[in-house]
Amino acid sequence: MGERIYDYDPAAALDSEEAISVFLADALETGDSAYVAKALGIVARAKGMSELARETGLSREQLYRSFSERGNPTLKTLLAVTRALGVDLTARPHGSTAVCERSPGRLE
Repeated sequence: MGERIYDYDPAAALDSEEAISVFLADALETGDSAYVAKALGIVARAKGMSELARETGLSREQLYRSFSERGNPTLKTLLAVTRALGVDLTARPHGSTAVCERSPGRLE
């Protein structure tokens, strides 16, 4: 008897903020912009495109296009979506596992 192969949707496994954070951190570590855009699209589907569109003020079509494999979201779109997803983008030195503290001041 042959093996059955089922479609797997990674969005189904992204049921917590921690799972989403780990998934996106892994994508960001690749340095592959197409992979990161695709991963963000998967996370967006997990949350629900309609809800995400409402929270960001972007259209569902714009979200799908931005986070497809060929997508190239603007920084403004990326920041709006990560904020709506409840995920922070942070910077840390290469090779470091330490989380950087907030900057003492912001650029004006």
